[in-house]
Amino acid sequence: MTHPSIHARTQPNKIAYQMAATGKAISYRELDELSNQGAQLFRALGLKAGDHVALLMENRLAFMEICWAAQRSGLYYTAISRYLTQDEIGYIVRDCGAKLVITSPKCAEQIQGLNTGAPGEPLFFMVDEPLAGFRSWDREAGVQPLSPISDEVAGYDMLYSSGTTGRPKGIKKTFENQPIDWPNPFLLVLCANMCGMGADTIYLSPAPLYHAAPLRFNMMAIILGGTSIIMESFDPEAFLRLVETHKVTQSQLVPTMFVRMLKLPEEVRRRYDVSSLRGAIHAAAPCPVDVKAKMIDWWGPILIEYYAGSEGNGVTVSTSQQWLDHRGTVGRAVVGKVKILDENDRERPAGEIGTVYFADAPQFSYHNDPEKTRRAYNSKGWSTLGDVGYLDADGFLYLTDRKSYMIISGGVNIYPQETEDVLITHPAVADVAVFGVPNEEMGEEVKAVVQPHDMAHAGKPLEAELMAFCRSKLSPIKCPKSIDFEPELPRTPTGKLVKRHLRDRYWPSLR
Repeated sequence: MTHPSIHARTQPNKIAYQMAATGKAISYRELDELSNQGAQLFRALGLKAGDHVALLMENRLAFMEICWAAQRSGLYYTAISRYLTQDEIGYIVRDCGAKLVITSPKCAEQIQGLNTGAPGEPLFFMVDEPLAGFRSWDREAGVQPLSPISDEVAGYDMLYSSGTTGRPKGIKKTFENQPIDWPNPFLLVLCANMCGMGADTIYLSPAPLYHAAPLRFNMMAIILGGTSIIMESFDPEAFLRLVETHKVTQSQLVPTMFVRMLKLPEEVRRRYDVSSLRGAIHAAAPCPVDVKAKMIDWWGPILIEYYAGSEGNGVTVSTSQQWLDHRGTVGRAVVGKVKILDENDRERPAGEIGTVYFADAPQFSYHNDPEKTRRAYNSKGWSTLGDVGYLDADGFLYLTDRKSYMIISGGVNIYPQETEDVLITHPAVADVAVFGVPNEEMGEEVKAVVQPHDMAHAGKPLEAELMAFCRSKLSPIKCPKSIDFEPELPRTPTGKLVKRHLRDRYWPSLR
């Protein structure tokens, strides 16, 4: 475990980060100098260790330069999704207590209304040529010294959950006053030991950098001395082409990316040499069994799945071989101990479904929300992310769904994920969401909303075909009673389905 400032002395000309589409890159020496200048500017503006900054921008080199500047100056840095509304962005900026916000011209429209010049609001900077009302990050940082600040100390990301079930929640790590090369034990185990990342790594990053996993993996690749290729946005064929062109060794993906690659024509998938891949890490959502089996058959046993949240309260990991022996698992605990509890906090035996908790695991808190923090813990101090699942006899965890999405129909618990995993394998389906809608007799009934590959085929015949397909593979009670069609489902750019945006339409009381 080390730091890019050390690599800057031993391999100054090696590429640290490179943008996939433009080829624009920075070396370790340039990353060290730019992050030093950023840290110097933070201090010149009066920011001290423990203060907060926020950044809102597309995938670009400046994103990582600013994160490293904050990391080496002891700041909490909050990366914000550029797909949020101005109201949502304003909430996060206020909630995290940002003293400084850095954005780009591409994101100016979403943030311009927050920059009013009112007393007490943060300073607003912009990379590239700043618009009116924004200070120039490039010019003001560019005149700062290239040397490190005198009081370097490790800063931390303070990221917000994606808000799939409500307002985003900020997860804040306690400030520990550690040196800038202080190790993250879990990331070191996952990236170096399990995925084989190191100085020879060519890491391909296909997801938005504001999300926890892409940001942390991009920083870990550089901590270990490798090179990271950052895609501006994910495209399935472009991903395969980049693997071949750059001889990519590791990447971190989400299941929806696997689905999109598998639905490419066979001749396109076979066109590219992906044999350089040694580790394909995936998380964010459970991967449908058929999808993962096809990926292992295509790429080989290099898939590594983990289950964790931005909260960092526990982690499970499964190698491909473990998954093949325990199909459908998200792994066995490597941080904390998994406990499956019923609604009365009693432990459930192997094979029985309950809420997933982590015991003997790191503590966390939701920033400015003690009530949400309290609800995440039980009386024993065990914490949960709100997911539902079960353990098998060997201690491997299987997720069934989020507790908030469980359907109760006629007193029977139905977990939508199982139905979604079946429907997504139909060749006409590009994406799917399953949830409960009101039913006068049963309380709830199963509803599916499908994004077809071709909206011209949406209608009663496709609905009947999909319902018959589902009944051929699942118990009738788990199958949708009706299917609606949408041209696109509301997913975050990291692949999480924002199901409440669909579900609330069918529940008048929730509007």
